[in-house]
Amino acid sequence: MVVLAMFLIVGGDAAATVLTGAGFPQTFVAWTRFALAAVLLAPFCGLQRQELPLILDWRLALRAGLIVGGIVCILTALKTEPMANVFGGFFVGPIVSYFLSAILLREKISVPRTLLLLVSFLGVLLVVRPGFGMTVGMGFAILAGCFHGTYLVATRWLAGDFRPRFLLLSQLVIGAIMLMPFAFQSLPDLSLPFIGLITISALGSAAGNMLLVLVNRTTPAGVIAPLIYSQLLAAMIIGLVVFGQWPDPLSLAGLTVIMMAGVSSVWFAGRGR
Repeated sequence: MVVLAMFLIVGGDAAATVLTGAGFPQTFVAWTRFALAAVLLAPFCGLQRQELPLILDWRLALRAGLIVGGIVCILTALKTEPMANVFGGFFVGPIVSYFLSAILLREKISVPRTLLLLVSFLGVLLVVRPGFGMTVGMGFAILAGCFHGTYLVATRWLAGDFRPRFLLLSQLVIGAIMLMPFAFQSLPDLSLPFIGLITISALGSAAGNMLLVLVNRTTPAGVIAPLIYSQLLAAMIIGLVVFGQWPDPLSLAGLTVIMMAGVSSVWFAGRGR
């Protein structure tokens, strides 16, 4: 189910890429994701009346702002860069999360995991190539990963104060509100094919995240975490099938390094090392 969730999320990103390429603003595409997902997932989140005032908590707004920034940045990167490369840059997120958690949340770090994450970072460098032809699009991919890594730290920070499903719903509702002022500027005509792509983009993201919520209720995190790296494989396959893209040898080597080092790091984390 985790692998299916990754393919659904990346499939939604592929539909979003077609939309932004046709002239739809990234903010509009991102808004449809948050708004439609909020409507679809609200019945499954078990919202309680006493939780309604909590939606105004500034910490939830900060967390939602981080995921909004991450999604807008990755949609910007996908406008100009191959899908697999964008997700390779995006996977700087776990590295940011690891070190930021150690600094802000005083989480334990270990030598094996630190070394493996540094190896993973070398893989990211092979993909983005800073100083050697790095593009603006890949810069947005890195920024998206930094936003997402910080968002993961914020999630761990708030995990003890809010229910997981409330956290999910709050980020969707707040994210939709944040994006609304920027969502409806200079929209192309909404023809039926575009409406279909908007639906695929939003449903892919919503269904993928809902699957992750359901899996997390029944499956240990140590089993789920390594499978998250299947997102890179999904990006390679969908990028090839939908856009005819395939990473060049250097980028492919970097993506392989990211997957192997990332999975190994999670393996060590599951054993407390």
